[in-house]
Amino acid sequence: MTEEQKTPASAEMPTTYEPKAAEQKWYRYWMDNEFFKAGQRMDAEPYTIVIPPPNVTGMLHIGHALDFTLQDILVRTKRMQGYDALWLPGSDHAGIATQTKVEQKLREQGVSRYDLGREKFLEKVWEWKDQYAETIHEQWAKMGFSLDYSRERFTLDEGLSAAVREVFVKLYEKGLIYRGKKIINWDPAARTALSDIEVEYKEVTGALYHLQYPLKDGSGSITVATTRPETMLGDTAVAVHPEDERYKDMIGKTLVLPIIGREIPIIADEYVEKDFGSGAVKITPAHDPNDFEVGLRHNLPQIIVMDESGTMNEEAGRYQGLDRAVARKQIVNDLKEQGVLIRIEEHVHQVGHSERSGAVVEPYLSTQWFVAMQPLAEAAINAQKAGEGVNFVPERFERTYLNWIENVRDWCISRQLWWGHRIPAWYSNETGEFVVAKDEAEARAKLGTDDIRQDEDVLDTWFSSALWPFSTLGWPDEDNEDFKRYYPTNVLVTGYDIIYFWVARMIFQGIEFTGKMPFKDVLMHGLVRDSEGRKMSKSLGNGVDPLEVIEKYGTDAMRYMISTSSTPGQDLRFRWERVEQARNFANKIWNASRFALMNLEGVTAEQIDITGELSTADRWILHRFNETARDITRLIDSYEFGETGRLLYNFIWDDLCDWYIEFSKLSLYGEDAAAKAKTQSVLAYVLDRTLRMMHPFMPFITEEIWQHLPHVGETITLAEWPKYDEVLAAPDAVQEMNLLIDIIRSVRNIRAEVNVPMSKKVELLIKPASAELQSIIDSNAHYIRRFCNTSEFASSTAAEAPDKAMTAVVTGAELYLPLAGLLDISQEIARLEKELDHLNKEVERVEKKLSNQGFVSKAPAAVIEEERAKQKDYADKRDKVLARIEELKG
Repeated sequence: MTEEQKTPASAEMPTTYEPKAAEQKWYRYWMDNEFFKAGQRMDAEPYTIVIPPPNVTGMLHIGHALDFTLQDILVRTKRMQGYDALWLPGSDHAGIATQTKVEQKLREQGVSRYDLGREKFLEKVWEWKDQYAETIHEQWAKMGFSLDYSRERFTLDEGLSAAVREVFVKLYEKGLIYRGKKIINWDPAARTALSDIEVEYKEVTGALYHLQYPLKDGSGSITVATTRPETMLGDTAVAVHPEDERYKDMIGKTLVLPIIGREIPIIADEYVEKDFGSGAVKITPAHDPNDFEVGLRHNLPQIIVMDESGTMNEEAGRYQGLDRAVARKQIVNDLKEQGVLIRIEEHVHQVGHSERSGAVVEPYLSTQWFVAMQPLAEAAINAQKAGEGVNFVPERFERTYLNWIENVRDWCISRQLWWGHRIPAWYSNETGEFVVAKDEAEARAKLGTDDIRQDEDVLDTWFSSALWPFSTLGWPDEDNEDFKRYYPTNVLVTGYDIIYFWVARMIFQGIEFTGKMPFKDVLMHGLVRDSEGRKMSKSLGNGVDPLEVIEKYGTDAMRYMISTSSTPGQDLRFRWERVEQARNFANKIWNASRFALMNLEGVTAEQIDITGELSTADRWILHRFNETARDITRLIDSYEFGETGRLLYNFIWDDLCDWYIEFSKLSLYGEDAAAKAKTQSVLAYVLDRTLRMMHPFMPFITEEIWQHLPHVGETITLAEWPKYDEVLAAPDAVQEMNLLIDIIRSVRNIRAEVNVPMSKKVELLIKPASAELQSIIDSNAHYIRRFCNTSEFASSTAAEAPDKAMTAVVTGAELYLPLAGLLDISQEIARLEKELDHLNKEVERVEKKLSNQGFVSKAPAAVIEEERAKQKDYADKRDKVLARIEELKG
C-alpha cells in the first residue's frame, strides 16, 4: 500500500471494533516492517530500557503484564518523540526455579536427575527453556510489546556467559570473591545453598524446649533452651556472659551433653545476653550463624549432625538415617526419659523457608563461594550520597535501598545445582589445588597439568542477572557499538520486592565494571493484588492470567486498565469491572472516530489546515488538546501513569466526544462550506494527535483508526509525538466555551428537575453581567439555540426576571426559563404534592424510629447515625418540595 493511497480518510470502519483481528494484523505488520528495531536513527538521541528478564519457568502473570506495559508506554512514547529507542528483550535461566520445575516433571515420570546424569539432564532443561521461551514470546506479542527481537538475550547465551566468567575472575583476582567454610542457608529439598534474600521468614507456632545439662563433677547443672532439639547433638559448648555472677565459678568447667555423653566446656562470651532466659546458651557452631562466630573465637569443634537432605548423619549416633523432624520427636522423648527435659513452652517465632521449594531452611556449615560485599557496597553508597547515584521513583525507596546496602553481608554465590553458569574454578586431581580461570585451557596452564576437574557448583542466578544492563549490550567488549551507544540505560522498571535481589546488585556491578550507574532512573511499581487486596497465589486460586483478560476484553483494555491504575510504588487491585470500563472507553474512541471519518471521507492530509478563521468550539478544542498534550508529556516523563490516564480519559470522553463532536455537527451539517472545511480540519487534526497520545497505552485500536484517518507515514508507532504549540493557545475561546457549557448544562439540569425532555422546546432569557459577556453570548447564540433547544431565546444586560420562571446562576450570567412555556403548572403542583406526601411519611417513619428508646439503646452507633442522616435528607427534600409548591402557587 503506497503512502498516497493511505493518505485520504476512509469511512470504511466496521460498526464495532474487533480486537482479536486488529491485534494479530497490526503486530504482524509492525514485526514485518521492523518498526521496533533500534539503530535506524543514528543521528537521534538513544533511549534504552532492558527488560527485567522473566524466568523461563512458566507463563507470564498479571504482574509481568503491568511491569512490561509500563516499559512499553515509555518506549513507544520516546520512539514517537524521535529517539533511537531500544527496548531489549530477554529471559533468565532462573537456576533453582527452573531446575526444580524440570525435576518435578521428571519425578512424575519416575526419573531423577541422577538417573539421567548431568549432561542428559541439562538437555531436558534446555528443552524446557525452549518451550517456555516460545510461550513468553507469544505472550509478549499478544500484549503488543514493541521489543527489538534482533537483540534478544538469554542469561546463558555465550556472550552473557563470557561476561559472567570475566566478572568472576576479576572479582576473584581483586580478593572480592573467595571460597570458605561458613554457616549458610541450606535448602534441604533443593539441596543447595541460598543467599540471605532467598529466604522468606514466616511466623510459626512451635515449641521452646528447656533442657538441663549436668556438670561432669556432679555439682549441679545448667539450663538452656532451644527450638531445635535435634541440633543439640552438635553442641560443642555452653556459653555464659563473662560478668554473670551466677556462672562465674562455672566458667571453664565441663558439662556432659545429654543423650550423646560428649564432654563440652562452659565458656564466657559477650554474645550471651545475661538478662535473657537462663543466661546460658548452647553453642552449635555447625548449625547456627551466631554460634559459628562464637566457635571461631573459642576454637570449638564444628560438628555437622545432618546431611544435605536434612537427614541425620553418623554424628547423630542412634538417630542416623532419620529425617530431622522425625529425629526431633524421638530426641524429645529420650530427653524426657533421661529427666533432663524440664518443660516445653509454646513459642511463636520466625522460621526461614526457601523462596523456591518452600522447605524449612537449615543453617548449615558448608564450603561455598562468596562475594565480599562491603567494598562494592561502599562505592554504591558513596555515589548515592554524593548525588551521583540512581534516581528512585518514588524517592522513599532510596532509603530502603541504602538501609540494605549499608548493612549488607557477604553474598553466598555458589549453588549445588546443574542448571546455571558453572563456577570457573578448576581443581588438580593430583594435589587438590584450585585455580580460577576464564576457560579450561587457561586452568590447565595455571595448574601445570591436564588432570583437572571443574567445580561442580553453579552460580546464583542473580550473579548473572546483576550484569544484565551491560552484558546484554556486548560487554566485556567495550568497543561494542551497542554498548557504546545504549549504555547506561535510561530507566529500570521493576517491582519494589526485588530491590535487594536485583536492583542493588546491578548497581554494585555497574559501578565496579563500567564505572557508571547502569540506569538513570529506577521506577518502582507495586504488586498486582486481587480485588480484596490479597496477594495473588496458587493456594488462594486468585491469580489472573493476562491472556484470559485479553481474550475477554482485548489487549488495549487490559493495558489501559493496568497501567492507569498504577501509582509509582503502590500496590494496585485488579478489578474486572475496571477492565470493562477500559473496554467501554476504547469503544467510545472507536465510535467517535467512526463519526469523524463519516464526515471526513475524501479529506487528505495535505488539505488539513487549522489556520485562519475558526469557530469558538474549534479554537477551544485546539487549546484543550494543546494543554492536554503538554500535561501528558510531563506526566509520562515523571512516570505518573495514573494521572496520565485520568487526563486522557477526561479530554477524550468529556471535551472531545461529549462537547466538541456535538458542537462540530453545526458546521459539518451546515451550509457554510468554509466553516465545514475548517471544522473537518480541526476534527482530523485533533483526532489524529489524540490517537498518538493514546497509542502507547492502546496501541492496536489507535493504529487501526489512524490508518483510516488522513495521514502521512506508514504507522502511528513512528508518527511524531504531539508537542505544545503556543500558536494554539486560545484562553478567550476557553472563557467563551466555559460560559456556553455552563449555560447548556444549567438548562439541561432545569429540564431534568422538572421532567421536561430535551425534545420539547423551551423559552430562555439570559441576563449577562457585562456587555463583553453579552457579545460572547450573541456571537455563539446558534450553539445555545441548538443545544438548549429553544423556541424563543433572548439575552440582554437589562433583562428582567419573568414572574414565574425557573432560574439558574452561572459565572457571569443569570438564566430564566418561564414556567408557562416549560410545564403545565397545575400538573406539576399535583406531582409535587404527591411527592410531598411520600416524604412526609418517610420523615415521620424515621422520627418514630429515633424516638423509640428501645431502638436507640440497643442499636449500634453507626446504625443510629445512618438513621439520623436519612432523617435530615428526607427533611431537606421535603422542605425543597414545599418551597417549590409555594413558588408555583404564588
